[in-house]
Amino acid sequence: MYKYLFCLAIIGFACADNINKDAQIRSFQNDATDAEGNYQYAYETSNGIQFQEAGNPNGARGAVNYVSPEGEHISLTYTADEEGFHPVGDHLPTPPPVPAYILRALEYIRSHPPAPAQKDQQ
Repeated sequence: MYKYLFCLAIIGFACADNINKDAQIRSFQNDATDAEGNYQYAYETSNGIQFQEAGNPNGARGAVNYVSPEGEHISLTYTADEEGFHPVGDHLPTPPPVPAYILRALEYIRSHPPAPAQKDQQ
């Protein structure tokens, strides 16, 4: 058991080694919240991370860009509001298409609504 945990720890340290521990902040902007609750901030680091966000009491919008450990450029934009968090990015998984038989079944249900329930006459 201890050999297994030791191997996991070694693998974890090896994976964590790709983090650029010497990254420096190149730019930083922070416009503090004003009287109406509006705010904005952004930063960029020497290892290519860029982040920005602006918001108000009704929600926020922002973007982040960086290069993944695999070398893939990640670009994510998002909005957050009363409807929730809405991320957009090419790297995010997408659901598979709805099968044709499900679409046909939904169309049939839509075009043939159930009859209203009748109460028993007593």
